[in-house]
Amino acid sequence: MQIQTHPLISPALGTERHLTSYHYGPCGAQKIYIQSSLHADELPGMLVAWALRRRLATLEAEGKLRGEIVIVPVPNPIGLNQRLLGQMLGRFESGTASNFNRHFHDLATLVIPHVESRLGDDAQQNLLAVRAAMREALDAQTPTTELASQRLALQRLACDADVVLDLHCDFEAALHLYTNPELWPDVEPLARYLDAKASLFALNSIGNPFDEIHSFCWSELRARYGERYPIPNGSISVTIELRGQADVSYAFAERDANAIVEYLTHRGAIDGTPAPLPPLEFAATPLAGAETLHAPVSGVLVFRAPVGVRVEPGQPIADIVDPLGDRVVTLTSSVNGVLYARQRARFATAGMEVAWIAGTTPLRTGALLPN
Repeated sequence: MQIQTHPLISPALGTERHLTSYHYGPCGAQKIYIQSSLHADELPGMLVAWALRRRLATLEAEGKLRGEIVIVPVPNPIGLNQRLLGQMLGRFESGTASNFNRHFHDLATLVIPHVESRLGDDAQQNLLAVRAAMREALDAQTPTTELASQRLALQRLACDADVVLDLHCDFEAALHLYTNPELWPDVEPLARYLDAKASLFALNSIGNPFDEIHSFCWSELRARYGERYPIPNGSISVTIELRGQADVSYAFAERDANAIVEYLTHRGAIDGTPAPLPPLEFAATPLAGAETLHAPVSGVLVFRAPVGVRVEPGQPIADIVDPLGDRVVTLTSSVNGVLYARQRARFATAGMEVAWIAGTTPLRTGALLPN
């Protein structure tokens, strides 16, 4: 195992932060990149990364790693140090209100002006050519802020990985994941091992979140050059939502780390016989088909359905209780689907997003992810 340190731009005199990456196994074959808690207040993934590092150290000592596996347990030291009145503010950078998981460099935009002359009839050589162009383009970037340097350092670590796993969580949620629909055959085994209750597809949800800028680059290159040159899926990238923010436990961490190890064994990055693929309880659905329930009024929020269950049109999901007017407003689902996430807060303001249901029929266009 090798440890690498990646300094960030110093934001002020006397201060400096850095990223730390842990590199297991041999280079030159498959490369797997895994980071946790890019939203710094989403901590289940950080414990999973800790459990994974322990497993990988043992597997490396046993000579069972067939490729390089890179773990970045703390990809957002900026967000970890942001607190207001005792509460961590890990989703947005406090100086700019910028989401830590948005606005990464668009890799397709960076490489398209330079890559066409390098493409040919060999898909593997095209993969290597595109990755070389990515590294060159990222190396040419000059960040001017600490946040920009953090984003760039993460992209440099992950741009040439065969698999990119970005570990997040929701407010209160069943385990679910987001990925590019073109990748589903490669991602479905992961969803099965993780026992994902929802798998949500989007080809471009807008905003350049971390997982999307990796796989969507290859989709865009195929759309542009695919009739002339073979362009493979150069990055199997997935956002894994590890339940809710309070679901930090050794039991969950060991279960999720084991699922990821089984998936990497299934892919051949770890030597061994993977466990048989478990059944997938719920089929994958388009992110555009996810229904968001909003509170039409303010009041105390009382949920009537747990996360991770199938719901039907008309089924009560939550009540909003007005203790002043003695009124109860019930929010119901309008779709058949899985209630995969809901608010952690128990007081609703008018217009607040309350719950999310994965349905099968597209309902929305444009930006599909919250800020």
